[in-house]
Amino acid sequence: MPKILLIEDEAAIRRVLIKILTEENSSYEVEEAADGLEGIEKIKEQEYDLILCDIKMPKMDGVEVLEAVKKIKPEIPIVMISGHGDLDTAVNTMRMGAFDYISKPPDLNRLLNTVRNALDRKELMVENTRLKKKVGKNFEMIGESEAITKIKDIIEKVAPTDARVLITGPNGTGKELVAHWLHQKSDRSAGPMIEVNCAAIPSELIESELFGHVKGAFTSANKDRAGKFEAANGGTIFLDEVGDMSLSAQAKVLRALQESKISRVGSDKDIKVNVRVIAATNKDLKKEIEENKFREDLYHRLAVILIQVPGLNERKEDIPLLVNFFADKISEEQGVPKKTFTEGALNLLKEYNWTGNIRELRNVVERLIILGGQEVSEEDVRLFASK
Repeated sequence: MPKILLIEDEAAIRRVLIKILTEENSSYEVEEAADGLEGIEKIKEQEYDLILCDIKMPKMDGVEVLEAVKKIKPEIPIVMISGHGDLDTAVNTMRMGAFDYISKPPDLNRLLNTVRNALDRKELMVENTRLKKKVGKNFEMIGESEAITKIKDIIEKVAPTDARVLITGPNGTGKELVAHWLHQKSDRSAGPMIEVNCAAIPSELIESELFGHVKGAFTSANKDRAGKFEAANGGTIFLDEVGDMSLSAQAKVLRALQESKISRVGSDKDIKVNVRVIAATNKDLKKEIEENKFREDLYHRLAVILIQVPGLNERKEDIPLLVNFFADKISEEQGVPKKTFTEGALNLLKEYNWTGNIRELRNVVERLIILGGQEVSEEDVRLFASK
């Protein structure tokens, strides 16, 4: 149930706005505060999904409320309410981090659309925050081989910049991991990282997923919806399996990169976005370009920095480190005793042909942890690691 705080010193306006919001959606829970100080106290004590805040108020004005909220609970979107004389201030609050502003008297459609969009953004940010908590534990770059050391060096140099990066390599090699490291080590790490698996989204829906849509844009579009580019504003968008994106979506992504703005499906209104783009693919995009399946101009926009992630067969010296890492992690996850691997078992694993790369290695280690002896031996590997 979305919880909204309305901070407004005029009681009549509070009554009107509360009536509009609750009649629009009975699930909205709207609380009110008569001034900025009261509003800040409520924000400190409770959790809100959205704040509507007047700009001109006694005791503490809306700009001061915005500054305070950005310090104590920056994840809450704030929509400013401006009078006719406050337009310049309202625009300035957008630069300070306000989600949007509405003017008095409020236009009904604009008010409701703004509220819906702000709540959508909050929902995406909450989900992203939840995922980011997992990132630190789940995304570690394990390996000391020359190939992995080179990738780590590139990440250290490239991450602090806004340069676009194209990550290539076979399935299961850890391209997603590289993307997360680039984001975590960047100046955008406090912002969202939004992932889009371009191969998993039907071609007819990819544009809506990336850029959002307006109500009525297509049959199932029953409300305005922000897309992944908007959700990633101020952070990073990771276009995984970008080689599977439709040509029409590629054209829109190209525009977003060229002009730093997008438009929702069914709308001609431009929306400015400040997003770093990282892409990944297991395809040979130069071959795709020759076959007219991928735009050459988009390739050159994406491939400012190229990172080639090697297959596991090209970095077999990292296998013992990866096995020990996975063994500790899987033992913890499965609630089974920690197991060690004999030198013979590790050497035998190094001899395998890892066509499924790191993903396959992890599955084999999990099988050995569950089925093997207290110390995983060569015999265990022969019995349970057969492919």
